[in-house]
Amino acid sequence: MRAVCLLSGGMDSTTVAYIARERGYELLALHFNYGQRTERKELQCARTIAAHVGVLELVEVDLRYLSRFGGSSLTDQSLPVDKYEDSREEIPNTYVPFRNGNLLSIATSFAEARGAEAIFIGVQSLDYSGYPDCRPRFIEAFQRVIDLGTRERTRIRLMTPFLNMTKTEILREGIRMGVPYENTWSCYQNEDAACGVCGACHFRRSAFSSLGRNDPIPYVELP
Repeated sequence: MRAVCLLSGGMDSTTVAYIARERGYELLALHFNYGQRTERKELQCARTIAAHVGVLELVEVDLRYLSRFGGSSLTDQSLPVDKYEDSREEIPNTYVPFRNGNLLSIATSFAEARGAEAIFIGVQSLDYSGYPDCRPRFIEAFQRVIDLGTRERTRIRLMTPFLNMTKTEILREGIRMGVPYENTWSCYQNEDAACGVCGACHFRRSAFSSLGRNDPIPYVELP
């Protein structure tokens, strides 16, 4: 029984890989480089986590065309990354247009080629971001795409165990499984010390704080 895990090197994707392993899957993993600001750090973390969790095969995929498209502060250095407070009422500019659609399409190809039965992705819909490609309706629709766009004998289940969980609930699961969060990275804009003010940093810090835990990664600014 095999599963493809989308492994960015962040908290959610790392925890979902441990969930997949706990459920008895042998793990294959995909890591995507799309010109994001923290590409080097994310790749380093993904490689480390893949070794920790026992991934059988890690494929690094170049999607830098997404940075050529632009439309996101993650890939366009001329756009400042939204702080959490600046983006609470609307979709933040860290949204990469239809990124998950791109990632899941590639994951489906990989899963079908390798005979995997599941694709695990760490999307969640309860936090503030409101990314349209993280909504339950999108996941349901993409499952139909998988069913319709693969061979009749292919059965691939899109697994989103965190879809209706908060970051705190995800962290609690990860702590239970012994996830090495010191080897993960969430910040949208820094690679050496997390900024502490972007949306990803905000929810990560809040999750650790709510559980009375110290976040093991360094931060530059702690408002």
